[in-house]
Amino acid sequence: MIIQIQEPQSPWEIAHMDWVKDLPPGGDRSYNACLVLVDRYSKTLMFLSCHKNDTAMDTAIMIWNRVISHTALFQNNISDRDPKFTSELWKKSP
Repeated sequence: MIIQIQEPQSPWEIAHMDWVKDLPPGGDRSYNACLVLVDRYSKTLMFLSCHKNDTAMDTAIMIWNRVISHTALFQNNISDRDPKFTSELWKKSP
């Protein structure tokens, strides 16, 4: 379904999120994936090292600790409907 998205009025009001998976293990925790976030307002990019088997809860905690704590709580997020973004956890978030 195609939905027209309004342009945001401030940074991190709308975030686009997608995964890059199956990367070669790297870092002290052998990360093998990356969550890419793009702020629709400023086009700022964030790359979060993670594991491809992280759960929706792992992802939410990572976003809260590493993104929202430094920016703002997104009013909307746009993703490819990955189960990590469509779980009940996200539907219940404020």
